[in-house]
Amino acid sequence: MVNTTPFHERLSELNHTQLWTHWSGYLSALRYDHSAKHEYFAVRNSAGFFDTSPLYKYWIRGRDAERFLAGVLTRDIRTCRPGRAHYTLWCDDQGYVLEDGVVFRHSDSEFFMTTAEPNLGFLTDLIGRLDVSIEEVTDEYGMLAVQGPRSREILAKLAPEIADLPFFALTQAKIGGSAVTISRTGYTGDLGYEVCVAADDALPVLDEVIAAGEGHGLIPFGEQALLMTRVEAGLVLINVEFSSSRFAFTDHDRVTPKELGFGWMLKGLDDDSRPFIGRDAIRRELAGDTSRWASVGLVVDWQAYDRLYRDAGLIPPKDETPLDWESMLYDDDGNRIGYATGLMYSPMLQRHISLARVRPEHGSVGSQVNIELTVNHKYLTVAAEVARPPLFKPERKTA
Repeated sequence: MVNTTPFHERLSELNHTQLWTHWSGYLSALRYDHSAKHEYFAVRNSAGFFDTSPLYKYWIRGRDAERFLAGVLTRDIRTCRPGRAHYTLWCDDQGYVLEDGVVFRHSDSEFFMTTAEPNLGFLTDLIGRLDVSIEEVTDEYGMLAVQGPRSREILAKLAPEIADLPFFALTQAKIGGSAVTISRTGYTGDLGYEVCVAADDALPVLDEVIAAGEGHGLIPFGEQALLMTRVEAGLVLINVEFSSSRFAFTDHDRVTPKELGFGWMLKGLDDDSRPFIGRDAIRRELAGDTSRWASVGLVVDWQAYDRLYRDAGLIPPKDETPLDWESMLYDDDGNRIGYATGLMYSPMLQRHISLARVRPEHGSVGSQVNIELTVNHKYLTVAAEVARPPLFKPERKTA
């Protein structure tokens, strides 16, 4: 049985294409407009809203909730004050990433977590004798992401509390009489917010947001546009940039936080008061400099790219849809040194870009690699430069 989100009734009316995909058992719009690029430009130039309700949601409460999460999460949750949020990872005993998610801290003893995959059993098995309760509330809440340069102006009409809300902070508010939690978070790499609301109040809140967006170019956007923005923003996606160690058959499909580009989460690694899961293995990796990969961004040489196709008698394609397969990377001697994920033409940057994983010796910003393309049924390569993600980072995102 396929479920629908609390916003679906209204979103179905707005979906001109009626193109849907499945996300964690829910219907999720692939795109609303006949062009995903139209939705993409709404996010980058005005504002768009996206239904993130299929994310798994958990309340983690109790006297020992902070202590519990500090022993599970790679990033030190103790540094997250009430009213703030953390993007974080959690690992297995070997230091390989299991998953990522966002933890919203509501008080000293109350946390709200969103994840892409189910984690209730995993978390519950780790409680032991700690005073912690974990409740899955996925179906009880709708979540609406309002993203883009006009998102603040739109939502501030309804909830003035968000006007000065810092990046990755959250506040309680009311929209049209309904209690909501609004956080300055999102998955587009732009200025944006997420509204969490009880399922029964979801439709009235959505209608209020739509009404507030009139005259501001606010439109719904689907997964195709979202995936375009997230590659530009350098945001990783499970089963694309990484696989959960829980389901990997071999270590080739596993990755550590450092290899995934999240070494910055490992501050305080030597603090013995927080022996989180995987800590010892990660310490050995860093001490022995044994990381197999560096996660980077790539910017393709546009002149070389165009020339490759024109020499083959073709018009150079500029497709903004991220490729859903890996593109191999080589050094100048033809040795394979990594792979790219989500290769796409960025409409904002007007370059082909990608996220990628390369051998550490090739991961310095400005290094050149060669990315594999198929032209006239032949494997050819084109030069690309290593860059530090995010590749698109407007000041408004955090300002």
